[in-house]
Amino acid sequence: MTENAHVSGSYWLDTAPGEPRPALDEDLTVDVAVIGAGIAGLSTARELARAGKGVAVLEAGRVAAGVTGHTTAKLTALHTLVYDKLRRTRGPDGAQLYARSQSEAVEHAAALVDELGIDCEWERRSAYTYVCDAGRVAEIKAEADAARAAGLPASFTTDTGLPFPVAGAVRVTGQAQFHPRKYLLALTDDLVAHGGRVYEHTTVHGLDESKPCRLSTGTGATVTARDVVVATHYPIFDRALLFTRLSPRRELVVAGPLDAARDPDGMYITPDEGTRSVRTAPYGKDGEGGEAGGQRLLIVTGEHFTPGTGDTRARFDHLSAWAGEHFPGVDLTHAWATQDNDPTDTVPLVGPLHAGARHVFVATGFGGWGLSGGIMAGRLLTALITGGTCAWSELYDPRRLRTAVREAPSFLKNQAEVALHFVGDRLRPAPPVDALPPGEGAVVRVDGHRLAVYRDDDGALHAVSPRCTHLGCLVAFNSAERAWECPCHGSRFDTDGKVVQGPATRPLERRDI
Repeated sequence: MTENAHVSGSYWLDTAPGEPRPALDEDLTVDVAVIGAGIAGLSTARELARAGKGVAVLEAGRVAAGVTGHTTAKLTALHTLVYDKLRRTRGPDGAQLYARSQSEAVEHAAALVDELGIDCEWERRSAYTYVCDAGRVAEIKAEADAARAAGLPASFTTDTGLPFPVAGAVRVTGQAQFHPRKYLLALTDDLVAHGGRVYEHTTVHGLDESKPCRLSTGTGATVTARDVVVATHYPIFDRALLFTRLSPRRELVVAGPLDAARDPDGMYITPDEGTRSVRTAPYGKDGEGGEAGGQRLLIVTGEHFTPGTGDTRARFDHLSAWAGEHFPGVDLTHAWATQDNDPTDTVPLVGPLHAGARHVFVATGFGGWGLSGGIMAGRLLTALITGGTCAWSELYDPRRLRTAVREAPSFLKNQAEVALHFVGDRLRPAPPVDALPPGEGAVVRVDGHRLAVYRDDDGALHAVSPRCTHLGCLVAFNSAERAWECPCHGSRFDTDGKVVQGPATRPLERRDI
């Protein structure tokens, strides 16, 4: 990266640390157990508690500190170029249901902000999907037409607030952006006020789908519940084989203060250049010299890649350079990364975990749009669990089979890439341990055995098994974030093998070296 940008952690976490919650230390019986305290899990839990259910949320890390704590926090129903594809694959009715469900999620969040008086820097903004390549203008016009036909206030335009010309853009008015962690911390407080329980540092290892369901945890406690919601972003249970329908994608984020007069006044994304997303946020309300100094926080996202592949440092450099080129003079103060899961047929998977499931539900596959998707999932799952109805439950049902033929090309491509990593990564030559500089890691051979070895800044070696504890792919080292990553399904581990991100739930085994 440039000298001004460094992996300093998420701005959202820095500015809203939150109060710690206890780990679960005794057996517990509730109506509903929700696994995962991101926006999907907390939205579901809060809706259920308001409906009178006894709810417990089990989070392996901290509340809203995972994927939701590293988002770019755009709350919109415009999801890059989804509507033209949906009207071709799901028909006009499917596209309309998708638009309605996502738009209602935006407005549901707005109502909660007002109802609970949440100070989360809520702002209304127009959302844009743009291209600079004139050869893609027809694609943008088709998307604008499809989004408008689906019911969104969408139009085609060449006029944006970006500091460079665009060939064309879809604009959807009346969307929103906010501070996701401040919003979710307030939601958590409301959940607890209505009898809900929230436990941090409580990893779930096992699920028994008997009546009632039983969850085993890393703390040794057992949770008994009539219903279970798996909202861990990437499902931690493989019995539904959903990992075959999801492709993990990691993206980088850089941010820094920008003069308010240069605010592009909108939320922007382009599918070009490995994706570029631009927005600003209120800056300096807590004494950092922001609003009074006429500044906002510029947030630029892009460089998407499969976890465990390529040079992340070079990608940060590239993204920082792009931000500096288009917003010259911005001092990048924050840099972090986020991770999403793309479903093979575009539409998230929200509903029963598998064909035989009666009391276990899942929310996953939001494809980079987890804020509106997570809020939508909370409303949909609450309806299913409480016996209500939801107009779009069939659209998002994970058991859907009618789209299998349409999924086939993406499904086969995804599985081919997984197979390539599973076999090919084992055939690559391993560097010698002595070649590792401080701060770097690699999968090496020692006495005929493969080890994942990291050399810390003091020169000490840390060795773990290179086999991901999810399904056995070999991990690779991300030097920019100092983490081991699985390129097959996106599990991430720290340098001592502790799980940072699932679907893996068990650490990499320590090894002697």
